[in-house]
Amino acid sequence: MTTTTRPTRRSVLTWTLGAVALGAGLTACGSGGAADQVPGQKSSAYDAIIKGAPVADTASVDANTWASAVKKQGFLKVGGTDSGPLFSIKDPTTGELTGFDAGLAQMLSRYITGKSDPQSLTRLTITTVDTRETLLQNHTVDAVFATYTITPARAKKVAFAGPYYESGDAIMVKADNTTIKGLADLAGKKVATETNSTAALALAKMAPDAKVQLFQEDAECVAAVQQGRVDAYVLDQGILISDASSNKAVKVVGQPFTKEPYGIGLPLDDPSAKQFVNAWLTKIFDDGSWAKLWKATIGTIVSGEAPTPPILGSAAGS
Repeated sequence: MTTTTRPTRRSVLTWTLGAVALGAGLTACGSGGAADQVPGQKSSAYDAIIKGAPVADTASVDANTWASAVKKQGFLKVGGTDSGPLFSIKDPTTGELTGFDAGLAQMLSRYITGKSDPQSLTRLTITTVDTRETLLQNHTVDAVFATYTITPARAKKVAFAGPYYESGDAIMVKADNTTIKGLADLAGKKVATETNSTAALALAKMAPDAKVQLFQEDAECVAAVQQGRVDAYVLDQGILISDASSNKAVKVVGQPFTKEPYGIGLPLDDPSAKQFVNAWLTKIFDDGSWAKLWKATIGTIVSGEAPTPPILGSAAGS
């Protein structure tokens, strides 16, 4: 895995916790199936899951213009992050990239190329909410795995395979905060969110009395909460809980109040990409590869069985 251009970015990552009781809020590592697992730490099962993922037949790859181009270059050029616990994080010692989103990208590359070494399957370019479309449009990357919410407006610029996961906007506060427990408690409060995020639009509609302050990236929003410069931070629940899993100073409260279906961003000018990736998603949903990866990554923090994957094409814009 080689990291290229690294602009300012938001720390990403997602998982649906609608079935997980958060109670008063999830702090630190929360309740998990593997309490000793460090968020983002590589488990012994991770490589085996990637190496055991399915490989497409040669005819299917060769018949698809997008997939055949990926096979020819020998790896998948991915837009995403390398600093999101559980979903896509780089080990500072080994340089290895692991996590749920990272693993999905590696699985897709294996499906196309037939290769088995997880770390040679992808090449990463760090993306932001402002650069994802451009990187796909100019073909700097082949696909974006970055908690990329599918919307009709974005679908005019890029194609979306999926959704492959679903999250929703939620609220982060300081660990000792007892006054904010849900959306209604944001009235009159200083609330951080990311510029150009779907959460900014949701706050304007669903919490019009909140005093919204915009920041460029996730880390800035978390710092604003910790330092008391804002009372709360609203963004995708998966991202917030990913942050809270490694930061005892904050917690996530309440349940999601929006639906955020995540898709794999693909070039709009080549319809074969979406067709191919959706067929691959169907394959890994059905053969259990998706669920195995969930258990080895998200499931080290969140207890219980892997959730049921969303229905492909169920989100407007997918």
